[in-house]
Amino acid sequence: MRVVEASEFKISSLRLMERETPTPKHGEIMVKISSASLNYRDLAILDQSYMPNLKLPYVPCSDCAGEVVEVGQGVKRFASGDRVVPVYTQGWYDGRPTLAQRTTQTLGAPLSGVLQEYIVIPEDEAVHSPKSLSDQEASTLPIAALTAWNTLQQGGIKAGDTVLLQGTGGVSIFALQFAKIFGAKVIITSSSDEKLKRAQALGADFCINYKKNTEWERVAREMTDGRGVDIVVETTGATLSQSLAAVKFAGFIGVIGFVGGHEVKISVKTLIGPLVRVQGIATGARSQLEELIRAIDCHQIKPVIDSMFPLERAQEAFNHLKSGAHFGKIVIA
Repeated sequence: MRVVEASEFKISSLRLMERETPTPKHGEIMVKISSASLNYRDLAILDQSYMPNLKLPYVPCSDCAGEVVEVGQGVKRFASGDRVVPVYTQGWYDGRPTLAQRTTQTLGAPLSGVLQEYIVIPEDEAVHSPKSLSDQEASTLPIAALTAWNTLQQGGIKAGDTVLLQGTGGVSIFALQFAKIFGAKVIITSSSDEKLKRAQALGADFCINYKKNTEWERVAREMTDGRGVDIVVETTGATLSQSLAAVKFAGFIGVIGFVGGHEVKISVKTLIGPLVRVQGIATGARSQLEELIRAIDCHQIKPVIDSMFPLERAQEAFNHLKSGAHFGKIVIA
């Protein structure tokens, strides 16, 4: 089978190679991968030595969708021909994950990734694909969509809330789509007026160009008549102090990323006085992914795909992600 390998922590090291096609053992399913999607985590591992002790060469990427083509003995949850989405954190079925699951059982590092034509996984580590989505669209769900869904759920979203989203990457665009089905208002930020127009077309109620409005937290408060926003989806990391200034009394900030940096200086008073709840979000459990898929089918939500690349152009896909020019998700066929 064809597989993309990284021999170094550089985008330029990606090479299309051949490996022996795996076969399923007892309790395992063999999936022919139709599509994979890129996440910032994939870029951080490959281009920023986010996991410097990862054994090389490795196969990148965590999210994919495809079809079961063979099942091992004892398999009960799936049959050949079923369309499936593998779960990003293997073994996390419900509740909170364990430390081991978070650090050793995630696809795309340290477990082998999905930029290959076939994978074999235990049957418990996949869910049925949404009936309303193509494989290309379904491949965007395990990290970006589930993280957005879980963040809003952890924030206790309800009709009438105001949600603040940072940027127009995969998580933010999914959070925009999900927030609207809950009846919430959405404020979204970007450095691009063109991207903000596209977000507005998807239902964003207020748009802020953070290059033109560097104190965007004040603008966000003005948009809520000084009350502050109910939920912040913090994708940047380095802007946490501004998010604390934008959120309401007893509001919620879900920290899901670090695209702007790993460190930030904040005042403890901004946490204690307003009783703000700040929580790290690590995608979600298999049960939440199944819940999300039911919502997608019910509301006919379509993931926003920025662009698609063939497997042999994986380098180009990663460079596009690194450029920050994308709107929504980047998919590799």
